[in-house]
Amino acid sequence: MGLNGTSQLAYMTHMDKITPNLSGPLVVALVYDGLCTFEFSIAAEIFGLARPEMGESWYRFASAAIDPGPMRAQGRLRVETDGGTDLIEQADLIIVPGWKSAATPVPDTLTDILRAAHARGARLASICSGAFVLAATGLLDGKRIATHWRYAETLALMHPACEVDSQVLYVEEARILTSAGSAAGIDLMLHIIRTDFGTEAANSVARRLVMPPHRNGGQAQFIERPVPATHQGRLSDLLERVRAEPSADWSVNRLAAEAAMSPRTLLRRFAETTGLAPGEWVTSVRVEEAKRLLETTRLPVEHVAEKAGFGTIATLRHHFHNQLGLAPREYRERFASRARHGLLLLA
Repeated sequence: MGLNGTSQLAYMTHMDKITPNLSGPLVVALVYDGLCTFEFSIAAEIFGLARPEMGESWYRFASAAIDPGPMRAQGRLRVETDGGTDLIEQADLIIVPGWKSAATPVPDTLTDILRAAHARGARLASICSGAFVLAATGLLDGKRIATHWRYAETLALMHPACEVDSQVLYVEEARILTSAGSAAGIDLMLHIIRTDFGTEAANSVARRLVMPPHRNGGQAQFIERPVPATHQGRLSDLLERVRAEPSADWSVNRLAAEAAMSPRTLLRRFAETTGLAPGEWVTSVRVEEAKRLLETTRLPVEHVAEKAGFGTIATLRHHFHNQLGLAPREYRERFASRARHGLLLLA
């Protein structure tokens, strides 16, 4: 149910106090007793931090209680919120920042509210164990869903109609976005910004977070398989050089020489570090560079292919279709206007 006229006016007045001078999408993070503090902080940092450089159309942020007070978060913090489920009913994006535990049932009242929100067009997103909440709505039956690799088996057993993917950092399915471990929630939130406001806006937020705007690979690179520090340092420097010059000839032999390793050692260390083979990782970097150029420049597509390292339009088109399901020109048509909007905000 939506709000009536009087309630709507009260709501708008309330939101003006929470997010003054902003008119962008309303992001509402759920708050519950036993709140996962880090996961909630990710949402608050990304969407709730003041970013005047982004302009008036930037996100508005609010927190909504789904449990009666008083509530505590991990770390024994006492929690207060901006409102209750009435805020969820008005949200454009609803974030579930973790969940109490896999064994804690999701209230029917909450799943009803989330289903209604999705039906009216809102996006739903979860960080880490928050996937249990979104799975409980039934909206992801027959679709892919991501969560932390430690929870994947339990989630699959509890919700066999969902296709649990324990390899990826995040998944988007039908306006429902789920992410893996806690830090992957940052990757997902940056993906949302990139979708809404373009690459430059996402890069700007990532710079303030002092992290890369896009991490390649999957959860395999984080599963209790440490890489010796000497190799981490060499590979980290090498990966940065590839990102800085994606159009160079990054063959396995050259990568190995740059990292001062044998090709066999490089292949092993690369998989341990990134979760991908060298060629796959370089291709993903080039796709990201091509996306950036398509969004933020008016270069002809053949020049984009050259600068991103693909050489020909045919090769660029092949990899775009494999990774994005779109042709380069289709991608530009769909996202360039959003990117220009983001550039105006950052100007």
